[in-house]
Amino acid sequence: MTLKKILIANRGEIAIRIARAASDLNIGTVSIYSNDDFSSLHIQATDETFPLSGNGVSAYLDIDKVMRIAKESGADSIHPGYGFLAENPEFAKRCQEEGIIFIGPNVEMLELFGDKGRARLAAKNSKIPTPSGLEGPITIESATEFFSTLPEGSRMMLKAIGGAGGRGTRAINNLSEIERLFKRCQSEARRSFGNGDLYAEQLIENARHIEVQIIGDHFGNVTHLWERECSIQRRYQKLVEIAPAPFIAESLRDEIIESAVKLANSVGYSNIGTFEFLTYQSNQAEYDSFVFIEGNPRLQVEHTVTEEVTGVDIVQSQIRLAEGATLNEIGLDVNNPPMVRGYAIQNRINCETISNSGQIKPSTGKITRYSAPRGPGIRTDSFVYSGYETTMAFDSLIAKLICHSNSSNFLDAVNRSKQALGEFDIDGVETNLEFHLKIMSHPEFICGKINTHFLDRNLSELIPNEPPSRRDIGISQPTAVEK
Repeated sequence: MTLKKILIANRGEIAIRIARAASDLNIGTVSIYSNDDFSSLHIQATDETFPLSGNGVSAYLDIDKVMRIAKESGADSIHPGYGFLAENPEFAKRCQEEGIIFIGPNVEMLELFGDKGRARLAAKNSKIPTPSGLEGPITIESATEFFSTLPEGSRMMLKAIGGAGGRGTRAINNLSEIERLFKRCQSEARRSFGNGDLYAEQLIENARHIEVQIIGDHFGNVTHLWERECSIQRRYQKLVEIAPAPFIAESLRDEIIESAVKLANSVGYSNIGTFEFLTYQSNQAEYDSFVFIEGNPRLQVEHTVTEEVTGVDIVQSQIRLAEGATLNEIGLDVNNPPMVRGYAIQNRINCETISNSGQIKPSTGKITRYSAPRGPGIRTDSFVYSGYETTMAFDSLIAKLICHSNSSNFLDAVNRSKQALGEFDIDGVETNLEFHLKIMSHPEFICGKINTHFLDRNLSELIPNEPPSRRDIGISQPTAVEK
């Protein structure tokens, strides 16, 4: 089967990314936009564009409208991108009913990994370690009882069963917090995902967040495209991603990847997805243990860094797999994944400021100047331009800066990222560019002494002061820091 026209059920930089991948495959594209999103560049990247009635996020979540436009435009397939309808099994079912190809995992995978509790059970059934916890749905009473069974000094995580992106997630430090934070998580989850059900896990302290890129075809073949380091997070939302994970023991890397592939095979996974793990120190100084926490049956924001180090176009691979191609036909060997070349780092550029207490405040306004860095090993995925007016109706992400170095020295990729961040020129709105520069310059980041508490632990050192001049950015000197 050869696809002729793809409707991109998304917006912004990811819609542009999908449109370019489809164009390279000589496939027509259709974009959609809400009333308050007509100035986004993504509608200029496609062959056709159609308006959605309505404003903001809700317009992009209207399945009936999206399907109607797909039919009107003659699209034979839909790519959901990430967010919005990407993990909605009802949307994928509707595509099936209408005879439209859904470019992504099948309905069964969306249902399985869309329920974080069921995903935990699937991992357990595959003999893959998971944190101590309750699959849910839980109640305040069962959460309280579970917390009481944890070792003294332990903390508990409440998480949304249908969640993603840190929404509906809270850490519980003591029994007195449970009822208040349970209700807050429940409310946030219901508002964000239409499902207020929660589950609970023991919080893994000082963990590193490692995820594995999985890819499979419709014929039972599954392989991987290595792993990514995602420990630089704020409020459980990723800010910096790295491929491959630096400063990790090869034996641990192998175990995590083997577990991800094992789980994918056990459930019959197809198309692409990401399986996420936490690594921790059991009784040693080195990270030596891991647990599975969730699977994301969709394209990830950070797929870019994997593309840079492997040379695999993940979005094109999604499309070709949806057409019925085998892994071998798209150039992948099940037993020999592509070699990794150096390191790649992604910085998420957001319109936001960060207070001394760590509070995030979105910034809105008209971008009066926008100039992205260019050069070897530098890639920017964005949808804004000089004159674009940002809005709080959507996520604050305006650009992804991806820097790649073929060197096996992680510091070379860090230096390239620092140089590119310093060359990024955005005026009219406040961004987190300087915050990223401070992260890239921090000794713990450079030496790989990072975990999911890195930002909280070093916040006072990372809060921006006066913007630096480009001459003051500073490039770190090479040291004996190797993969």
